[in-house]
Amino acid sequence: MAKTTQKTTVYLDTEDYRRLKALARATHRKPAHLLREAVAEYTARERPRRNARSVGAGDSGRDDLSERAEDLLTGMGLGRRSAGRGRGRRR
Repeated sequence: MAKTTQKTTVYLDTEDYRRLKALARATHRKPAHLLREAVAEYTARERPRRNARSVGAGDSGRDDLSERAEDLLTGMGLGRRSAGRGRGRRR
């Protein structure tokens, strides 16, 4: 299946254009092909990374697992004296 293409205009400085044309001649490819290849490689490398989903997000149907996670997280982010005072209670 062939990809469809979209036309665009790119302005290059004289030196970059000269090097692009020389590379195209040396590799027996068209400058447009080299530009498409460069853009595809760059956008694949620079695309935003997906963030990991939250642990325990959604209803897994396993209440024992949820309770275990809550027990492990109890007291996190609280001072040493507050940790272990009970689930979800702050003073």
